[in-house]
Amino acid sequence: MVENGQLPAIRQVRYSPAAESAGFGLEVLSFEGLRRMDPARHRERPQRPDFHVLALVRSGRGRHTADFVDHPLGERSAVWIRPGVVHRWADVDGVDGPLVLFEQVAFSGLGAPVEAMTDFGPPCRYIGEEDWELALAGVELLEREHAAAVARGSAGSRALLGHLLAALLLRVGPPGPVWPAGAAGAAGAAGDREVFHRYRRAVEEGFAERHHVTGYARELGYTVRTLTRATRAASGLGAKRYLDERILLEAKRLLAHTDLPLARCGERVGFDDAANFAAFFRRLAGASPGRWREAAAGR
Repeated sequence: MVENGQLPAIRQVRYSPAAESAGFGLEVLSFEGLRRMDPARHRERPQRPDFHVLALVRSGRGRHTADFVDHPLGERSAVWIRPGVVHRWADVDGVDGPLVLFEQVAFSGLGAPVEAMTDFGPPCRYIGEEDWELALAGVELLEREHAAAVARGSAGSRALLGHLLAALLLRVGPPGPVWPAGAAGAAGAAGDREVFHRYRRAVEEGFAERHHVTGYARELGYTVRTLTRATRAASGLGAKRYLDERILLEAKRLLAHTDLPLARCGERVGFDDAANFAAFFRRLAGASPGRWREAAAGR
């Protein structure tokens, strides 16, 4: 089974804050601080963090890559790297601005709109001028409150920091997925959220071995129709397409970041037959695994 962080060419980065920030679930630094902490330039190589990174580009130009998509960076661009995404700071030598590193638990329990945003959304987007000024003010306030919490050593400040972080995410993040209440009302929407989160966790654990939605539905105690409704409400994709896209993403990571033979890449994501893997990959990616690998190597 493929597990996060098991590809040798991808550096697994675990949340490891400065000692004084431990216990708060977040910290604020800058691109300048990132460069100073990374003289070996590990930032330019593929890495997979187990925490969130929200970066705001105040000045300069650069590039960021998230799972094979390049994003140009410029003034007022916001980068949100979610846990598990394979990314690299392709060029941030001339970029300035704040970065907020935070764990998922930092804002848990602060409501569906915030928690929903953490699942999906573009890794990079440009922010309007009015929202941008408010976002920078939000980061500054978050940094000041974090410094005060560290100075006091008050664990009770964690709730305050979580609310400030939530406000910042709502300001710069994309709109959260719409969870239609329908005839079931708010309780039905909350139920769909729970269904999707359970399905998502099950897919992360089993996508490399199990490719049929019926098996997940049986394991979780839902119908396929229920899984499909909840997954489409969250991601815009049906349950089957969501599963297929997750398998495809890991296949791309294997092709791009390892030198495994094509057939072996297919085996790592659950295809015992190389022809079936090639057909699956071509149907979703629009190219054969070999052609896709060649194109990825030439980037």
